[in-house]
Amino acid sequence: MSSPDSVPEVTLTESEWREKLTPSEYAVLRQAGTERPNVGEYTNTTTEGVYSCRACGAELFRSTEKFESHCGWPSFFDPANSDAVILKEDVSLGMRRVEVVCKKCHSHLGHVFEGEGYPTPTDQRYCINSISLVLHPAQ
Repeated sequence: MSSPDSVPEVTLTESEWREKLTPSEYAVLRQAGTERPNVGEYTNTTTEGVYSCRACGAELFRSTEKFESHCGWPSFFDPANSDAVILKEDVSLGMRRVEVVCKKCHSHLGHVFEGEGYPTPTDQRYCINSISLVLHPAQ
């Protein structure tokens, strides 16, 4: 796991985050919420491009690592850059999971799961909230 103790490069006060983000974006990105399955704008998107953090703009994932997992959220098998995200143990809701946060601003993105049998190079599924991302289509 990555070091969750690192200091974010982008630091805003809670009121600045609330001003920058919509209430729904704030609930997911800053309060570790989860959007409902199958409602996010990128769940079934096949557009080629780069996905960045909605909160700070950091590049996180590429469409070449996105795959159809049928789980209700966009799924990727690897971040665009292994240093783009921080992996943290999450024991909320009575479960053991691994939370994925943006390294640059420490916003919540989703969770990563392993060993589910998807035919991907990493055997990992980064299950990411659409609302945490912005897709920049390839030119």
